[in-house]
Amino acid sequence: MVSRRAVLAGALAAAACSPGAPSRVDPRRYHAFFLWAGVRAPDWLGEADEVYVLMGEVRAGDPGAIVPLRPQPPRAVRPRLWLTVRAERLDWGEGVYARLLAELSRWEARGNRVIGLQVDFDAATRGLEGYAAFLAALRRRLPPRWRLSITGLLDWSANGTVALGSLAGTVDEMVVQTYQGRSTIPGYADYLRRMERVPVPWKVGLVERGEWQEPPGLTRHPLFRGYVVFLVNPA
Repeated sequence: MVSRRAVLAGALAAAACSPGAPSRVDPRRYHAFFLWAGVRAPDWLGEADEVYVLMGEVRAGDPGAIVPLRPQPPRAVRPRLWLTVRAERLDWGEGVYARLLAELSRWEARGNRVIGLQVDFDAATRGLEGYAAFLAALRRRLPPRWRLSITGLLDWSANGTVALGSLAGTVDEMVVQTYQGRSTIPGYADYLRRMERVPVPWKVGLVERGEWQEPPGLTRHPLFRGYVVFLVNPA
């Protein structure tokens, strides 16, 4: 005889898997990840396909230098790596560009499969044209063997599509963040539907253990390139 507890557990599991029921993001079901400097890397991260690693920051008080967040380059055999720099401003000095190119080469010399550089900058929608010009200049400095990625805000898809058009041919991808802090942003499906107007390949950034329900038709978009899970430490 099946117990009432077992019946209830089965019903809850079925409800969690049914259409319309959001679930929590389990990173083990995904293949690409973002690793903040203060987040402990799980043991299984070495088996990932791609990892975005935050290397340093250009802070508001000093546009001429990168504040390093990792004393040594990572060493990964299997994953493809992106070197990520978090920026609070865009008027970078020459020292920043020189340091980034040197770090990309240093990471590569450690035997890593370095894909390229990612810029994490929360540009206001009204400032996207200036950001696009900055990225075009950065692309000209970056050797062709390295790709250029950026993080993106959900609001860009709704209000910044004209400016985003200028990113075509400059950036190789955009990772759209669907979360703030540790929580998924409400209404993300409406924003993602507007991504059809963005002319660059894009991925969806999810936060570990955040609520998520894949919007219908998302994975069929011709420029959709998958998911990136932003890892967090246990609360």
